[in-house]
Amino acid sequence: MTAIAIIGAGAFGTALAVTLAQQGPVILWARDLRDMARDRENRARLPGVPLPTSLSLTQDLADLSAASIVLVALPMQQLGAFLARNATHLDGRSLVACSKGVDLASGKGPSALLAQACPGATVAVLTGPSFAADIARGLPTALTLACADPVAGPALQAQLSTPALRLYRSTDLTGAELGGAVKNVIAIAAGMVMGAGLGDSARAALMTRGYAEMLRLAVHLGARPETLAGLSGLGDLVLTCTSDLSRNFRFGRALGAGSAPEEGATVEGVATARAITALARNRGIDMPITTMVAAVVGGELTVADAMTALMARPLKEE
Repeated sequence: MTAIAIIGAGAFGTALAVTLAQQGPVILWARDLRDMARDRENRARLPGVPLPTSLSLTQDLADLSAASIVLVALPMQQLGAFLARNATHLDGRSLVACSKGVDLASGKGPSALLAQACPGATVAVLTGPSFAADIARGLPTALTLACADPVAGPALQAQLSTPALRLYRSTDLTGAELGGAVKNVIAIAAGMVMGAGLGDSARAALMTRGYAEMLRLAVHLGARPETLAGLSGLGDLVLTCTSDLSRNFRFGRALGAGSAPEEGATVEGVATARAITALARNRGIDMPITTMVAAVVGGELTVADAMTALMARPLKEE
């Protein structure tokens, strides 16, 4: 019996499939797997990592029926439409959201979308500081697994952990999700700072104030502060704001330098900035960095204007 299935053959979905298949059979679904099936490698998203023989590929969601755990690793802005078409294939099982962001259409995070579409499912969130290539190559990685169910959470933690992938358990889905969402927006801003040549001191200040925004929004929405101080918040923020492997950071750096962003890369922070700006405005939450990122990526402000506006804000206590 296939115990674990993964929906989405992007870099992260493929990496999870590769590492989990070291421990038992895994099935990976995507709309088009012809090249991966031929090459036994995801050359487009994760080159140089062979697919183990215990990992099977399918383009038919019905083939996932034997899996008791399904990891959903789709881009955030594609998740709602996918569930609207395919929820009947997923309901009644443990569904683990691996998307990071906020849905533009509904303002909801991935776990809320899964719970709404699949009311009979047990929903969890897998998030934290990680790059797909590190996971796929077996490099030590620690993530947060958030699940409100006190029985299902520990079981999922045990089944999804590997010798190199250590999962820390939480029951705070809201905090885990918002950490993973907001850090992408702050990473774009950090990239802008470095691309504009403003220096490491400015980046450190921006990361710190960005963390304050993340914490302010999450606590307002019911998250626990300690969740944001953990892997899914501060840990992920540090990684994505300081590494060239972060797509969001590279995107921001290109904007800051006045050059064209790379083509074909999924930059979740762009849509997330817009979604969170709207959410914060409706809730009366002050999120100046997120608001400025949304304005820059929307073409309403230049990077220079955004930085000037942030520095000109009234002086206040920390």
